[in-house]
Amino acid sequence: MIKTLLATTFLAASICCAQAQTSDIDALPASVIFVASSGMWEQTAKMPEGATAPQTNSSEPTRGYYKVVAVRQGDGTAKIYLQQLAYTANGPSLVETVELEEFTQMKAYVTDIRPESSSGASDVPGLFVTVHLKTNPTQKEADAWTVLIDELGDMKIEKASN
Repeated sequence: MIKTLLATTFLAASICCAQAQTSDIDALPASVIFVASSGMWEQTAKMPEGATAPQTNSSEPTRGYYKVVAVRQGDGTAKIYLQQLAYTANGPSLVETVELEEFTQMKAYVTDIRPESSSGASDVPGLFVTVHLKTNPTQKEADAWTVLIDELGDMKIEKASN
């Protein structure tokens, strides 16, 4: 009897945990077609106005990484967004989302988004991803475009040269 009760309790707990774990992915819109996390950024903490020396906790730099997200539109083209996420004690926290208008203006059909490296987080600030796209859905080969953010945070979007 006790074994049955324990087994039932563990089964119910595992089902609840599985449902909680899938709720995050279920919240992701079906229109999201590509996501690439890459690069890193670091920002020195700002001192409160009037302070002469940084406080212990606030002097820690804020760090994080970037995500590039392609979202398919009703006409098949995609909008591409750049997200900046911060590392926090409670996990990643969204700092900012910006639409990359250059791709929207092209009416791009995105076929892939790839980071510069798949070896994990970089220790050098910046971002380099390649967006593969077609401007005509019947185009045989996709064009490659790069999204580059340098160590100062300046962004450049340009057609890949190679």
